[in-house]
Amino acid sequence: MLKSQLPEGGGNLFQNIKAMCLEAEQSGVKLWRLSIGQPKGPALLSARQAAAQTIMSDEERVHEYQDNGSPGCLDFASRFVQAHVKRALQGHKIAFLPTPGTKSMLGLIPMACGGFSGRRIKVATMTAPGYPTPAVWTKYLDNGHCALPTNSQNQFLFEPTKKIDREVKLAMANYPHNPSGQVATRKYWEEICEFCERAGIRLFNDAAYAMLVYQQEGEEQICPLTEVAVDYPELSWAEAFSASKAIANGTGWRIGAICGSPDFVGDIATIKGETDSGFNAALATGVLYAVEHDQAGIAACRRQYETRIHLLIVYLESSGMQLAVKPKAGFFTLWKVPRVAFGQSVINAEHFNRLMIAETGIVGVHFHPYIRYAVTSPIEEIDFKQAIDEGFAKAKVSY
Repeated sequence: MLKSQLPEGGGNLFQNIKAMCLEAEQSGVKLWRLSIGQPKGPALLSARQAAAQTIMSDEERVHEYQDNGSPGCLDFASRFVQAHVKRALQGHKIAFLPTPGTKSMLGLIPMACGGFSGRRIKVATMTAPGYPTPAVWTKYLDNGHCALPTNSQNQFLFEPTKKIDREVKLAMANYPHNPSGQVATRKYWEEICEFCERAGIRLFNDAAYAMLVYQQEGEEQICPLTEVAVDYPELSWAEAFSASKAIANGTGWRIGAICGSPDFVGDIATIKGETDSGFNAALATGVLYAVEHDQAGIAACRRQYETRIHLLIVYLESSGMQLAVKPKAGFFTLWKVPRVAFGQSVINAEHFNRLMIAETGIVGVHFHPYIRYAVTSPIEEIDFKQAIDEGFAKAKVSY
């Protein structure tokens, strides 16, 4: 009998949740999906129109391999990154690399730091709780791994001087953070950069939600890593930006860019150039048009998510749920898992999610000891609000 040649694993989190949902639907339960981690609907009209016009071009450069460049969309990477960063980047010692999104690049990051062909390195990631792909890649590459401590107590801001093991060669951050919505300020990045520069640790940040930050007037400046790292000449760093959430639903477009110190970006580019043929230039043109000329459309999406987050917090807190941290970006909220629900003891986050799906149809994503609820669905609609109110009233959660 033929068998898989991969090591046994615990199964994909999101596939497990889909299986729970299917079981509930087959039992006649109507689902209310607060689990969906991608924007609803299409990409911004401005991006689609610019991409459509470009795809009709007869110029070969639009339709050919883009490889590590973007001949079909000139200077894409530098312009796309600059759209995320307030300070001018021209003149700084910085390299740029266009990418087919970020997800497919995450495995290249530890490899670019020497973690391949049996040369094990230790990688620190923000995956407990967090987007699991960096940890998955370190496992497949047989690298050492540790999860940076992020929790309600430290407001999901890890403390580098106390918590980054000196054996770590690569720290993979994720700010704005999925699933907490926590952000990094200039002061925080300065602390991280200073530590990593002194310790000789390469620093990477996945900034997929950088254009969905809710900056309030008077707050300490929230910014991407790039804004700060350019002032640390001895720091080896890289940051990835993605169009997936920036242009409404651009998740299937697979357009992004990496910037950083020339040594780190150069190593990523070497591996990418050997294994990848680049992105779609017409779609990149649409993305670039939107971020350079349709900030109003991007702002409208951002305001919608911010409004829905406020609504969901009101809905759930009035039912006894406890927020893990107030989100400041993106479209996720993270909640502490209650001790009791539906009159029974809750074993863990998965158990709570399973109970909520089966009993109320409300679907979240469990990251024990937390559960994530997203606001990409129209929770402001009366039937959705009613389902949430009635569902959590039925659960009668307590801590």
